[in-house]
Amino acid sequence: MLGFLRQPLVVTVDINLNVVALTGVGLLSRLWRLTYPRAVVFDEVYYGQYISFYMKRIFFLDGSGPPFGHMLLALGGYLGGFDGNFLWNRIGAEYSNNVPVWSLRLLPALAGAFSVPMAYQIVLELNFSHCTAMGAALLMLIENALITQSRLILLESVLIFFSLLSVLSYLKFSNLQKHSPFSRSWWFWLVLTGVACSCTVGIKYMGIFTYLLVLSIAAVHAWHLIGDQTLSNVTSADRHASVGAVQGMFSFPFWQVSVFCHLLARAVALLVIPVVMYLLFFYVHLILLCRSGPHDQIMSSAFQASLEGGLARITRGQPLEVAYGSQVTLRSVFGKPLPCWLHSHKNTYPMIYENGRGSSHQQQVTCYPFKDVNNWWIVKDPGRHQLVVNNPPRPVRHGDLVQLVHGMTTRLLNTHDVAAPLSPHAQEVSCYIDYNISMPAQNLWRLEIVNRESDKDIWKTIMSEVRFVHVNTSAILKLSGAHLPDWGFRQLEVVGEKLSRGFHESMVWNVEEHRYGKSQEQKERELELRAPTQLDVSRNLSFMARFTELQWRMLMLRTDDSEHKYSSTPLEWLTLDTNIAYWLHPTTSAQIHLLGNIVIWASASLAMVTYTLLSFWYLLRRRRNICDLPEDCWLRWLLTGTLCCGGWAVNYLPFFMMEKTLFLYHYLPALTFQILLLPMVLQHVNDYLCRSQLQSHVFSALVVAGYASACHVFNTLRPLTYGDTSLSTSELKALRWKDSWDILIRKH
Repeated sequence: MLGFLRQPLVVTVDINLNVVALTGVGLLSRLWRLTYPRAVVFDEVYYGQYISFYMKRIFFLDGSGPPFGHMLLALGGYLGGFDGNFLWNRIGAEYSNNVPVWSLRLLPALAGAFSVPMAYQIVLELNFSHCTAMGAALLMLIENALITQSRLILLESVLIFFSLLSVLSYLKFSNLQKHSPFSRSWWFWLVLTGVACSCTVGIKYMGIFTYLLVLSIAAVHAWHLIGDQTLSNVTSADRHASVGAVQGMFSFPFWQVSVFCHLLARAVALLVIPVVMYLLFFYVHLILLCRSGPHDQIMSSAFQASLEGGLARITRGQPLEVAYGSQVTLRSVFGKPLPCWLHSHKNTYPMIYENGRGSSHQQQVTCYPFKDVNNWWIVKDPGRHQLVVNNPPRPVRHGDLVQLVHGMTTRLLNTHDVAAPLSPHAQEVSCYIDYNISMPAQNLWRLEIVNRESDKDIWKTIMSEVRFVHVNTSAILKLSGAHLPDWGFRQLEVVGEKLSRGFHESMVWNVEEHRYGKSQEQKERELELRAPTQLDVSRNLSFMARFTELQWRMLMLRTDDSEHKYSSTPLEWLTLDTNIAYWLHPTTSAQIHLLGNIVIWASASLAMVTYTLLSFWYLLRRRRNICDLPEDCWLRWLLTGTLCCGGWAVNYLPFFMMEKTLFLYHYLPALTFQILLLPMVLQHVNDYLCRSQLQSHVFSALVVAGYASACHVFNTLRPLTYGDTSLSTSELKALRWKDSWDILIRKH
């Protein structure tokens, strides 16, 4: 039984020394003096505050992208023992001793370092030479902007890493498809493709375009697979093991079952796994951020109540079912332009508005963006005078008629055929004052529960989203969002929308704070309105409900679109007409700039133009049945262009349609695909367009000169890339190769 011990245990490992060397120099270039400068550099002030929120488990909302990238940065802080106690409020601020700078910058640096050997492997998987692959890796290694971006607490290098990993994994899977489908390696690279794509999307929303590119290529390959006649002749043991069970259940031919298994495997790996992974990112995000934070009010009352502290502390113990006599605050579900609560006060609408129109001179009703005792309303049964809850309570249901009594002034919510102050197409909403004139009260409202499951649903605290429909005029209580003038204390206008154009969140309200009224006397009731609640009711939201709301809020969240000193346009990126001054030493002229290697940028753009023109030429000639390239080379050429030119296009062109502040670093993912294309175009020109040995030698000499120029530019710009050298004024002026570059020069 132990006979296997008589033979030595042998493990054979193939080590590509090129990959080892590239990994080593990549790590050296990205990790060299990583803690320098020990100060907040540019967007570190932005990402750092979110890392602190993770360390303190405080909820936040960021519309720049899904949470996976932020969690990776926070992981660096966690591994470094960061407690989150640092005020991220100023670029250039010195880090305190409790901030593990090396640990926080480590993961982006590793992502940037590993992108170098990954570029080498991608070119190899496209069946180009080792020399070409080394050329691509060298360009990734010495590109100054990529180095700068990967040495800071930023996400672009991580996004590039997972984008390249998605492409590399799919290429390896595709190459294995030819000779060993359904093998362990085949499954590994297929599943890794799905995982890498989900990570790409999980870092920034822009990653979805790379995912769609890979998915499109996989769909084309799957379409060709359906027509592959060789599948019916394959007798691979691995394939028989995978499809045998399925074939045994049905009487279909082997090739049909095999095609079905191929398509099913791709669907699970490239569609199901990314969706599950994306949900997993948010699940972990919401598990970690369980405490109330500064962004709570953007979320719904139900979401806020699910967090520790904040609204959860205020609403803990509230009754669940709203009854006649309940005291409630009503929050607008819409939450725009500000989260606010239905509010009234003793002030009345002016008799005559500034534009000459008249008003009812009734008590103002507004939406107030702060907690206030004047936000309390009492739900009254129109058939009774009492303002307290019966024992047992009589719950309010969908379709019931109610009156809303303002708690502090005891006046009833009312609307009538008078134009609203700022929205003349809608009706004015007020609290009724009896002036003994011919304007009777119209204060009956029908309650409609928008998210009801049946017409018998009970109005519930926080959970129910309701509309109030005016019985007399059919107008719906609505937040218009307009700010009232000074006579309305700049509060938000509330109107009766008579011409309803379907469902809109501005017409929907929910009960946020709730208590059962016990005092019939007004003075006692005012004291009661200020008192805390007592009963305890659990109302935890499900994960899917929280995920859906959070995802929607993230997509709808508007970022600050104000112009920035270093903002730029997509057209400026192509020619490197812009740069970003990331950091300046407080006493010397040492500084860090996001500034690309101009030789690489220009050559990469030229390579893409060359590829496009050559492809167009080849297509014209193939139309005339003139094939300049063998079929396998032609297919390789097409796949190269689809990945590289397509990768550039999907990561660059969408920015022309974005209404947000853009910076040079947004171009880096697109630039990466251009860099991959450059050495492959050079090899193609050398192999197929150089007709003689002399032409080949001359072209090779030009390529070597180009690489030497790129290395020279890298070394020249190195002080601005690492920021560890103080240059003189003349040296700084010499580095200003374009008038549009903003090189910082101190005035002594």
